[in-house]
Amino acid sequence: MVETPCIKVCRILEGGNLCHGCGRTLDEIGRWTSMSPEERRTIMAGLAERLRRADIESTESRSEA
Repeated sequence: MVETPCIKVCRILEGGNLCHGCGRTLDEIGRWTSMSPEERRTIMAGLAERLRRADIESTESRSEA
């Protein structure tokens, strides 16, 4: 079985291509099963930071409006 960060909350963040649930890009989601385990682990290691940055950017955008 292929390890995955998917939490079944599949929603692309507004104005981007990042999944709100797992933090992967659309390209990464599409290629996930063909990636090596090392590639997947490398991506998974950075997902929490991606989601944190995306949340900060989203919050800043809303406060500027």
